[in-house]
Amino acid sequence: MIQIRGLTKIYNGVPVLNGIDLDIKKGERIAIIGPSGTGKSTLLRCLNFLETPEKGEYILDGKMIDVQKAKAAQIKEMRLRTAFIFQNYALFANKTARDNIAEGLITVRGVAKERALERADHILQDIGLADKADAYPASLSGGQQQRVGIGRAMASDAELMLVDEPTSALDPEWVDEVLQLLTRVAQAHQTMLIVTHEMAFAKEIADRVLFMEGGRIVEQGPPEKIFTNPEDPRTRSFLRKIL
Repeated sequence: MIQIRGLTKIYNGVPVLNGIDLDIKKGERIAIIGPSGTGKSTLLRCLNFLETPEKGEYILDGKMIDVQKAKAAQIKEMRLRTAFIFQNYALFANKTARDNIAEGLITVRGVAKERALERADHILQDIGLADKADAYPASLSGGQQQRVGIGRAMASDAELMLVDEPTSALDPEWVDEVLQLLTRVAQAHQTMLIVTHEMAFAKEIADRVLFMEGGRIVEQGPPEKIFTNPEDPRTRSFLRKIL
């Protein structure tokens, strides 16, 4: 569905992404694990141009986008094909849960306001927050805010869902409800690229696990192989420390 070739991102002269190659197939769930500061979140942010890479190519259904020369229409297409779930929820503080879900449908996808609000209400019902439709983020728990963020991504019907450490900002009591919702989304054959430090979740949800270090994909494979018999000593060392 989406191919990534030679993706490179540099901060202050230091490569954070160092020539990443990755193919993402339709319906595939890929979990990305690895130490902090190794480029995992940057990879997701570069994929929908929240950050601009120094070089690389994206290939969408055979059409190539040179990231250095990407035109506004190509960036818009990439953003329409992806939906982002942020670590810190990224909800509009002055908008209700309903309006937070509807906003992107109206402003980015051009959906009529009435239809967008109807879609938002349907999503809120689906994620168990129908009674919070008129609530503002400040009155919601961290878990509820993240579920609204997931609902916003669900509403877009994007081909690829980019999920950036969805539980990292949550108190432990809210983690399970967010992971359960993401698992349900994944079971509907949603294509997902998920950065996570929840190893049990990665093992359960992923078709493929990538281990990243130093801005590179060091090792990848099915979860049963990566978690029980990794080949690279860096993968083994990382897993020994956290499991």
